[in-house]
Amino acid sequence: MDPIARHAHQPDVSFDGGDLDCGGGLLLLIRRHIDPIEPGGLIEILSTDSTVEVELPAWCRLTSNELVSWTRHGERRSYLVSKGPFDGEAHAADALTEAHENSTAAARTIGEQLRVEVTIPESLPQPAAAQEIAPLSVMGVGSWPRPRWMLRAMHDRLEGRLGEAEFQAAADDAVRLSLAAQLRAGADVVSDGEQRRDNYASFVGGRLDNCQLIPLSDLTAIVDDPAEFEEELRVLDVPASEVRHPVVYGALGRSRPLALHELEFVASFARSPVKVALPGPYLLTRMMWLDCLADRPYETREDLARDVVRVLREEAHFLLAAGAALVQFDEPVLMEVVHGSPGATRSFMCGALSERLESASELDFAAGLLEEVVRGLPPESLGLHVCRGNWTPDESAALAGDYRPLLGFLGRAPVDTLFLELSTPRAGELAVLRDLPEDKRVALGVVNPKVQAVEPAEEIRRRIARACDLFGEERVLLTPDCGFATFADNPVASSEVAEAKLRAIVESRNLVRGG
Repeated sequence: MDPIARHAHQPDVSFDGGDLDCGGGLLLLIRRHIDPIEPGGLIEILSTDSTVEVELPAWCRLTSNELVSWTRHGERRSYLVSKGPFDGEAHAADALTEAHENSTAAARTIGEQLRVEVTIPESLPQPAAAQEIAPLSVMGVGSWPRPRWMLRAMHDRLEGRLGEAEFQAAADDAVRLSLAAQLRAGADVVSDGEQRRDNYASFVGGRLDNCQLIPLSDLTAIVDDPAEFEEELRVLDVPASEVRHPVVYGALGRSRPLALHELEFVASFARSPVKVALPGPYLLTRMMWLDCLADRPYETREDLARDVVRVLREEAHFLLAAGAALVQFDEPVLMEVVHGSPGATRSFMCGALSERLESASELDFAAGLLEEVVRGLPPESLGLHVCRGNWTPDESAALAGDYRPLLGFLGRAPVDTLFLELSTPRAGELAVLRDLPEDKRVALGVVNPKVQAVEPAEEIRRRIARACDLFGEERVLLTPDCGFATFADNPVASSEVAEAKLRAIVESRNLVRGG
């Protein structure tokens, strides 16, 4: 498209991106301005960076937005973009407008426009006495399918059309439904079902300081190989326009809790022990280290990891002080480290987009991060979840491989409970785990959330009995393989199936106890 003398339509919102390019932060600013407007609305982007002439049309194509027109006066450019397809008839009465030559001068970096100062607490609260979790207790791994109205509220909040108070009120109702379903099924330990989260891990990008959630489709425009990245998302059945990814643009800070508010709401009316899942430090570091961005606030991945550890450590202290019976760290990407394609340097595995090194060094790196997060905290109140991917019900799209390459890592992990995917054939044989240290409890995955049929009680009973034979009943807890809706917009099961599967575990456990 060639530039024109002036736009024919008036924008709904306008901002100045200065000399930022798309990889250096302009897309973050575009996302902040375009999210709150209604589909069909117009946004004007002012820029002095020449590369935007090429990058912005590409971004529009990849995100299903439309470049309506653009102007150029010297180094200053003005781009008029429609959110979604442009409707010329709807804007026929718009007044003509010129580029905003006299608008406020833009900051020269993303940081000058968005970054905030980070406050680090001088001290952290100490853990309270936690409720005991009995052997063979039944619980979910984390996520529960969200009602359709909750998904709408989530998107409206992410896109700036719904206030925080209204969103939290809707989420409270969704949590009540999730909790009621878990209790009807007979769960011994409950959670909030991650109803407030867009997915199990990247939700922290919407709560941490100096971090922003943007759709994966935005990232497609700025990664090293857009065509390859787009094809990978298509093959893996990932809804790129709906799944959001955290992008860091300054030093990470925790001025508001990540999950403490979730715990406090559930604990306010649940008598059962409450579990809270958090993304693990290695997973978050892999997610947030986007080396394809030009304006990175951290020089190295290790620099970023230190702040990831700090904010997770703060959150874990507050959760345990507030009475969480168990804090579970999710590290599914460890399976990508040991079973991923040998030549691959980048993977979508559970949202971890950054490059990895060879397996041994990655496992050492991950182990050190987890040890630092939980240093001084009671292992009996800590858990670690490892699976092979849970973004699609297509079993063939997820990784396969047993736990043998992770035995050393799992044995040394400074947590007492290991939440392991074990009902799918992709997980290999349970006997591989027989030599885990005796101080480790195994939260055994005994139903597959990706399979819609509810497993027969006798089949689940055999899995439980086999685990009791290997580890002793006192070391066994019972769960599904993974959550039922790891990604809010892409649940692997309905709430009805989730409840039925959890109830089947309870009934099968009772058979073992009574047998």
